[in-house]
Amino acid sequence: MLKIIPVIDILNGVVVHAVKGRRSEYQPLKSTLCASTDPLDVALAFKALGFSELYVADLDAIAGKRENFSILKQIADTAGLRLMVDAGIADLERAKKVLKSQASKIIIGTETLTNISLIAEAVKLFGNEKVVVSLDLMGDRVLNRLEVAALTQPLALLRTFQEAGVSQIIVLDLARVGSGEGVNVSFLKDVLRNITVNVYVGGGVRDIEDLAELKTLGVFGVLIATALHSGKISLEELGRVGLIS
Repeated sequence: MLKIIPVIDILNGVVVHAVKGRRSEYQPLKSTLCASTDPLDVALAFKALGFSELYVADLDAIAGKRENFSILKQIADTAGLRLMVDAGIADLERAKKVLKSQASKIIIGTETLTNISLIAEAVKLFGNEKVVVSLDLMGDRVLNRLEVAALTQPLALLRTFQEAGVSQIIVLDLARVGSGEGVNVSFLKDVLRNITVNVYVGGGVRDIEDLAELKTLGVFGVLIATALHSGKISLEELGRVGLIS
């Protein structure tokens, strides 16, 4: 079963339309699903469609600005959704704060990762069911702040995460987010050949055919925003192929 997880990107406290990782150009969300840019309203719209889990990128926190933890708690408490949250976690204290904000899973993204040892420490402290590591890419380049050059090779880095006890990984290509260009299937096949953990994919998903291909490849879950908001992937299509009940 391929999990479909809708995405909310929060910037300056509102939901924005993420395109190709160029955050300075992100604009408030315009959606066929919800007229509001308030994170809770958008989350409730996804809840009404039958989704039970939500990926939230707190872009303010990732950029080292304000943290939207109160918004996360509000979404979890009011909408009753399970939240996977990327809030720029670079240490255990930030991870604890995110979990206290009612996140079901914390996402440790390579974009803000400064110490590779954090991965194993987080898995040991919180358990591998609560820790998801995101391989943040900009095309072929790994976004990271690690000092060890050898750990900038994507597949080597993924194997390191697996060895640290991680059981869930996101392959997130920011250059493809909101682009409608499709997923980098060739690279994804390499990933699936090299690691045995559950793999989520984010960035570039266009339509129901893309989802069918990812399911065939053995991908565990897909993060989607633009294709849902634009209506290119409809609830009816998801139901027809058994991807949402």
